[in-house]
Amino acid sequence: MSTHPDPAGLAAELRAGLPDRALVTDPDVAASYAHDMASLCPAGRPAAVVLPDTVEQVQHVMRVATRLRVPVVPQGARTGLSGGASAVDGCILLSLVRMNRILEIDPVDRVAVVEPGVVNADLSKAAGEFGLVYPPDPSSWETCTIGGNIGTGAGGLCCVKYGVTAEYVLGLDVVLPDGELLRTGRRTAKGVAGYDLTRLFVGAEGTLGVVVRATLALRPTPPPALVVVAQFASTTAVGRAVAAITAAGHVPSLMELMDGTTVRAVNDLANMGLPERTEALLLVAVDTPDPRPELAAIAELCTEAGAFEVLAADDADDSAMFLTARRLALPALERLGSSMIDDVAVPRSRLADMLDGVARIAERHDTVIGVCAHAGDGNTHPIVIFDAADTAATERAGAAFDAIMALGLELGGTITGEHGVGTLKRDWLVRELGPVGVRVHRAVKAAFDPLGIMNPGKVVAAEG
Repeated sequence: MSTHPDPAGLAAELRAGLPDRALVTDPDVAASYAHDMASLCPAGRPAAVVLPDTVEQVQHVMRVATRLRVPVVPQGARTGLSGGASAVDGCILLSLVRMNRILEIDPVDRVAVVEPGVVNADLSKAAGEFGLVYPPDPSSWETCTIGGNIGTGAGGLCCVKYGVTAEYVLGLDVVLPDGELLRTGRRTAKGVAGYDLTRLFVGAEGTLGVVVRATLALRPTPPPALVVVAQFASTTAVGRAVAAITAAGHVPSLMELMDGTTVRAVNDLANMGLPERTEALLLVAVDTPDPRPELAAIAELCTEAGAFEVLAADDADDSAMFLTARRLALPALERLGSSMIDDVAVPRSRLADMLDGVARIAERHDTVIGVCAHAGDGNTHPIVIFDAADTAATERAGAAFDAIMALGLELGGTITGEHGVGTLKRDWLVRELGPVGVRVHRAVKAAFDPLGIMNPGKVVAAEG
């Protein structure tokens, strides 16, 4: 694959099928689109940014890109944390944020049909008017888009009960690299005709095609959740509590954890008054019609596991107050320096081993690492804090980041639970998949994208 040698010629080809406002060629403006939130991942210089309004405009862009062998990087709101939406040199950045219409909400079939630029929170608000909800709720839900969620296979705080993005995508319209429009899936509750191409595109990070429409499953809005918060003096104890809650058959709507480093950072930021001896804080929410009996049972399990303090919320307002600490975790840690956010998921039974291992890695590499986690599904987010102006500190942080991923694999986990691979974890994906898995991935990529123009260098790179 080679990029077009004449930027003016590329712009002219694109302009022939686009309105003026859809094309950006000014280098400085285009450069402002070059990164997602993984700012430490390298990004190239784009040749152009296209902001289409219609499927036909996306098809035009892809036909031009195929004809001229120009790479295309699809983008949503660029809230990703793995470099998956970052530019490569000479590419077309295809920003889908203007394709932001909610085309249909059907309360009988319980589906929504949306364009990729619809913001997650806007879909939730619209569905709520029908007594329905779109459950996947990434932490960036007020700004991230459905197309980006599909691209990364996003998760969220409530995945422990309601599942991740892939479980709600029923069908997709996808523009292929040559401009053809592929329709996958269906809107029926059941359907097993043919290969499951829909799931193939979820988590593909724009390396196979451009999602331009999605049919999504909705669920009835659950009752307001109530929360119990438990504080522990050791990670071993919190690990016992998570295992006990799960083994007892409880299905909380949320089960979130913060380690001691994170708790102290939140205390410093917001004066939450959390005890300094807290080495792990566990938040568990229940959204059944009558949550109090289950909350009481969960609180008892936490006490039996070794919690030194357990508090249960009396109402939704108290619950929201308890959740404030969890929502402040990332801002509190980011105040301490530059950050690299890891995303390693392990079996729930190995959660305490993961937390203890991260603590040892932090000590070994003389680096601050705070951990918050979706404890109910074993998805941990170790956040490595360092001074980006200090070369030695940056090197230690990188070594710690790699050590965390190695630990996750050693514990039977995966290098990413919801953030995606992008460029940040591409080499580690090769280790996780193994040679046969890598070969199959590359074969699938070649079948959809024989010219290699779709988001090149992301996920599994081409050989050589």
